Amino acid sequence: MTTRLAAAWPAFLLAAAALFAAGPARAATAASGPDVAVSQAGNYPTQPNSYGNFSVSWTSVGTADATGVTHLTVDLPPGLKTGGALMYSTPYDYTFDQTVSPDGRHLEATFRGTRVPGRGDFMKVQVSSGAAKPSGVIRATVAHRDDVNPANNVSTYTVNGPQQPAGTPDRPAVTAIGTTTGPGAGGTAVTLTGTALDDGFVLFGNDRAATTSCTDTRCTATTPGGSGTVPVTVVTPGGAAGAPEGFAYTGPPPAPPAAPVVTGLNVRGGPARGGTPVYVLGTGLAGGTVSFGGAPAAHVSCGEAFCSSTSPAGAGTVHVTVTTAGGTSATVDADRFTYTDAAPRR
Repeated sequence: MTTRLAAAWPAFLLAAAALFAAGPARAATAASGPDVAVSQAGNYPTQPNSYGNFSVSWTSVGTADATGVTHLTVDLPPGLKTGGALMYSTPYDYTFDQTVSPDGRHLEATFRGTRVPGRGDFMKVQVSSGAAKPSGVIRATVAHRDDVNPANNVSTYTVNGPQQPAGTPDRPAVTAIGTTTGPGAGGTAVTLTGTALDDGFVLFGNDRAATTSCTDTRCTATTPGGSGTVPVTVVTPGGAAGAPEGFAYTGPPPAPPAAPVVTGLNVRGGPARGGTPVYVLGTGLAGGTVSFGGAPAAHVSCGEAFCSSTSPAGAGTVHVTVTTAGGTSATVDADRFTYTDAAPRR
């Protein structure tokens, strides 16, 4: 499933603005660079034939924006199962999808967006128990290609038992890639072998594989569409490992999506020095970049119908545009942003 913008967007923009603006001020970490941390808490089912839910949270705690794909897993012990998770984070400047194994004990979710240091998101996992009193460990992980600190990438909770530290996952290694060429349209099955690959996902260039299944020693992935030769990377909670060879696309890539369309901004102006949080509304915006009169915005995160961004320095009235694989949005009156002088001191 993909999370989309709610119809009544003005109602949540005020709350979203406070969250977005407060994010960078809360950053604190010893690591230098992007760092995503995972945690869990909630109402766990502890009795037979009971229900509960718990939140799996991931937060950008590093010194730089965490941009791109964040991968999450949840594993439940025997006797517990889930039908899936619900995303509650706003504003909807991201995309989110999930899959659940047939036995209901393994959930994988993918979040794509940009998170400034201090900003976090969470999903609520619905859980039920069987006829026996539940026991065992609930394990949640987070993985991001640019993460500099794997020590906070695993969270555990022992149901009806003593709690133990989660531990730091092993660093992955990829020793071989089975297939290195395939059509630009995608759909090629690729097998990667190595060590410590469990809980991983696969990137072809910057694009997530269409499907991925990883064990400790092997990942099988289906290529997305693409062109040229791109690096292949397995990303796990323990880090990122590149394949010894890249993947070469042959033939034409898939047809690009429709160009994005911008329909409005939440604010129409700000000081010339930049730094104004600006929310861009439209369609086809997912994964896009935002520009103000051609100058790139900072801290850009785009869902299908909503982008958050921070204005760069500028002057005069400019058009705010979004660029995706489908092209750049056409300029319209609704995307105009006017730079103003700083307000006089009182």
